[in-house]
Amino acid sequence: MAVGTIRLTMAAAKPRRIPEATVIRLPVYQRILLELVRGGTATVASDQLAEMARVNASKVRKDLSFLGSFGTRGSGYDTKYLLSQIDRELGIDGDWPVAVVGLGNLGRALANSQGFTSRGFRVCSLFDVEPSLVGDQVRGLMIHHLDDFETVVADDPPSIGVIATPAGAAQDVADRMIAAGVASLLNFAPKVLTVPATVLLRYVDLSIELQVISFYLSHRDEPGTTEEWSPLSLAVGLTPTEPG
Repeated sequence: MAVGTIRLTMAAAKPRRIPEATVIRLPVYQRILLELVRGGTATVASDQLAEMARVNASKVRKDLSFLGSFGTRGSGYDTKYLLSQIDRELGIDGDWPVAVVGLGNLGRALANSQGFTSRGFRVCSLFDVEPSLVGDQVRGLMIHHLDDFETVVADDPPSIGVIATPAGAAQDVADRMIAAGVASLLNFAPKVLTVPATVLLRYVDLSIELQVISFYLSHRDEPGTTEEWSPLSLAVGLTPTEPG
């Protein structure tokens, strides 16, 4: 079958559950494939993709098998097609409104980041409690007082709530978001939150990631701690305690 006519064959009626370790790697593959497409690369082999992602080829093939059966033996994957399938699986061809609470240095940087405001994610509302910030604008959006959260989000309900507040305020903000119907939270505050089981909660804690790096720096000469565990950059969520 010609590469340009590869078709995705989905596994039977019930979809396979994709492991979290695979979900974490998919955005890394997506970023690599996007660069390959931009560079004019038509096909990529699993070995090449594995080398660029710093995992072994069998893991790449296993990860991609959760998306369906496609590719041509000996010819690799059509980069554009594979990219489109990963985009589809990650849901980044949709519209995901994002509300950011906490417009200090971190929150403002997130609201200004093109990487954060692309690929389907759209910052829809901004909130803070600091009087000097309320009324300011970031990328054309006004910063509202947190007291107005429910009223403001009613006009454009966010799919994702981003918490970029000090630790002491994070739980109250999470509770308020959840009460307003926000079912997915991305927490940048250095605080473990308590949320209902129905709420999707992810953490981005830079101090944890620095501690993980310090572990590898401290144990880099010990067998079994670097080569086998050579970690992908885990930008979202708590770092797994063992390789996926």
